[in-house]
Amino acid sequence: MAIDTRGETADKPNKPSGEKKRTSPALFYRQVVAELRKVIWPKRKDLINYTIVVLVFVLIMVGIVSALDALFTEGVLAVFGGE
Repeated sequence: MAIDTRGETADKPNKPSGEKKRTSPALFYRQVVAELRKVIWPKRKDLINYTIVVLVFVLIMVGIVSALDALFTEGVLAVFGGE
């Protein structure tokens, strides 16, 4: 179950704004591990599907950019005269 912490601030001591409290490496590590446990990791099948979708999208975008590049190249050569 997720905990809604929006709008709340961390425990801040009454220090002037110029001073910042540093987090110890051990506390940082524990916080990182706790956050990673909250992550919903994709299954292998999902990961393969996502990878295929990304690769297909990238190939489509490469095709579009290449076509526009060729079109603009022909246009520039037609306007400015080229060989």
